[in-house]
Amino acid sequence: MKTTMLIALAALAVGACGRGESKQAVASADSLSRDLQLAPVDTSKPINDQPSATPAPEPEAAPAPAPKPTAAAPKPKPKPRPAAPAPDASTAPAPAAAPAPGPAPTPLVAPAGTAVTATMNDSISSRKNKVGDVVTARVAADVKDAQGRVVVPAGSTITLKVTAIHESENKSDNAGTLTLATQDVSINGRTYALDASIDNVARELVGRKTNAGDIAKVGAGTGIGAIVGRVIGGSTKGAIIGGVLGGAVGAQRAVETKDRDVVVPAGSSVALTLRQPLQPQ
Repeated sequence: MKTTMLIALAALAVGACGRGESKQAVASADSLSRDLQLAPVDTSKPINDQPSATPAPEPEAAPAPAPKPTAAAPKPKPKPRPAAPAPDASTAPAPAAAPAPGPAPTPLVAPAGTAVTATMNDSISSRKNKVGDVVTARVAADVKDAQGRVVVPAGSTITLKVTAIHESENKSDNAGTLTLATQDVSINGRTYALDASIDNVARELVGRKTNAGDIAKVGAGTGIGAIVGRVIGGSTKGAIIGGVLGGAVGAQRAVETKDRDVVVPAGSSVALTLRQPLQPQ
């Protein structure tokens, strides 16, 4: 029974498929049999052909912006170190005491009474120099303080002033007159007042040559000699002898009373002693 029903259903399906194919074939044949002609076209009219508009060029794409640099990631902050524990006051060593400041250095000073030796740069003569003239001398050796520090170096310049000067007028005057006073001393380009006594200056007496003018100073001696000779001899011969004797005495007297100049040559030694302390700045 079941087999019969299956066979009937299969036959129906085959029949249905055949009918469908026949319908499609009829439709296709009908479409081919139709006269598919286009409508007539008037070829006498001009063809209005125009060139198509040139298409506008497409704009170039703008370059892509460069990527912005990304900010570096911030470095992590270091973790604070744990604070060291406070030292125990009972066990911590006491801080060392600051050293006491040393004594301030004493200033350079040459005390009163310090001896100074100098050498004359200039010469002095009673024949050419006068009161008020200024001469110089240089320190011959370093002047030091009590600690041995140099206060006035050798070579420093001392300024001296002539306060009195006079030649020796006769042989009995063996010194003449010469007085000097200290004014200042120049140390490393700076000048300081100097108060010192001059204990000794190497000087000498230089005689001037006797000339007719010096003999004329004692010319009266010649006349007296002539008069005495005339009285004693009572004749011209006595007067001549007396004149000769008088002239000889006058010449000798001129030599004895001849002026001698006080001279201090350059390079002479000068000894000084400070009356007041000398403190260069």
